[in-house]
Amino acid sequence: MRETLAAIRPLDADAMAAARALHARLTKPAGSLGTLEELSVRLAGLAGTCPPPLPGPAAVGVFAGDHGVHAQGVTPWPQEVTAQMVANILGGGAVINAFARQVGARVTVVDVGVAGPPAGAPVDVATGPATEPASAGPIGAGPSGDTPELVQARVRAGTRDLTVGPALTRDEVVAAVAVGIDTADRLVDAGAGLLVTGDMGIANTTPAAALVAAFTGADPLDVTGRGTGIDDGTYARKVAVVRAALARHTPDPADPVGVLAAVGGLEHAALAGFVLAGAARRVPVLVDGVIAASGALAAAALAPDARGAMVAGHRSAEPGATVALRHLGLTPLLDLGMRLGEGSGAMLAVPVVAAAVRVLHEVATFDSAGVSSK
Repeated sequence: MRETLAAIRPLDADAMAAARALHARLTKPAGSLGTLEELSVRLAGLAGTCPPPLPGPAAVGVFAGDHGVHAQGVTPWPQEVTAQMVANILGGGAVINAFARQVGARVTVVDVGVAGPPAGAPVDVATGPATEPASAGPIGAGPSGDTPELVQARVRAGTRDLTVGPALTRDEVVAAVAVGIDTADRLVDAGAGLLVTGDMGIANTTPAAALVAAFTGADPLDVTGRGTGIDDGTYARKVAVVRAALARHTPDPADPVGVLAAVGGLEHAALAGFVLAGAARRVPVLVDGVIAASGALAAAALAPDARGAMVAGHRSAEPGATVALRHLGLTPLLDLGMRLGEGSGAMLAVPVVAAAVRVLHEVATFDSAGVSSK
């Protein structure tokens, strides 16, 4: 983790200035592409060149874990659904699989803390997947998403109940962050030019709400959502659980490892590492919903310059996601009322990110097109 943090640098100001100057010469009114223009400028700053490389192929890391706080009745879904959904993703039957096939993205499921038995055949982290990795290229040129892979990197079989004591030890948090770093590094080494954050874990919106409140100072009521669609009684209990956990642990946002240990999850910590590695490798990272956003908050607390690599794929319907994105200074590219997780909302934004960069590569300037400018 120390090596990764040391490699994270600010965005390149010269490349960003060059991208802004290029936008001013393109055959379109200034500012007419809205958020896409600033996104392409930031991606130029991340790459350190203008125009930046086309961000592809994409790869999603779906980090899976279970949670001891499930015992507090914060969700009606049984805990074994986590392992069942891992198997579903590995079988290609989840929403994230469908969306990944649409854009030609690679799907990797990482068991960082599932309580149930492992499902499927794990990938040997030392040698990588059995198939030949794709070379870098435009979106749509990568693997089809039909052959998801499983990485077994379980730190422990689910977290402890955060209402009773710390969910994790500091060593467990560091180990989970390292899993996220290793996953991102492996995917980038295999040719990924755009990382997508994904998650799977029954009850994981409860620790996510606690993390968002801890890092932003927001009230638990303002960051706790209904997750998988809980009723009013369960929702009130969930808010009370988040409030009680924060009161019990009083996590210090200046100590992000401590915050993750007190009220976080293994997938949240791994997602933080995934974001940090993307930033260190100068590869953009699409942030999905509230789980990914809470992990991104931890990443930003560990390395503020990591925000430069973050792209908010969409605005989740979970209220904590909006609070987290506002704190990170990120504008979501899509707003579709989604709250599924898995990386689904962020995956839909993959073509938008590619289009933002393609403008700098392919749109003619006023001079080259012979178009008069004011």
